[in-house]
Amino acid sequence: MTSVFDALSHPIRREVLELLKHGGRTAGELADHFPVSKPTMSGHFAKLKAAGLILGENRAGNIVYTLNMSTLEEALHGFMARMDISREEARGSSKGETP
Repeated sequence: MTSVFDALSHPIRREVLELLKHGGRTAGELADHFPVSKPTMSGHFAKLKAAGLILGENRAGNIVYTLNMSTLEEALHGFMARMDISREEARGSSKGETP
């Protein structure tokens, strides 16, 4: 779980996940959204992959990244359990209600 939260700590990596919500994209397509070098983006992709948040597949010489929701869900559920937050409490607080 630590590697997931470490990967989520950087705004570029969070934005990559945001972009992947809408489906797979090549490394180049993702990199084009950010004002950093391709090697820097490669490092961000590696961190997200190591945490299990994204999957990379080589398709005709291009790496296509997709979101791995199961890892994110596991990390969130684990965090909620450690904080002793039930799903009902989480839903209530997201609606602006107090538990």
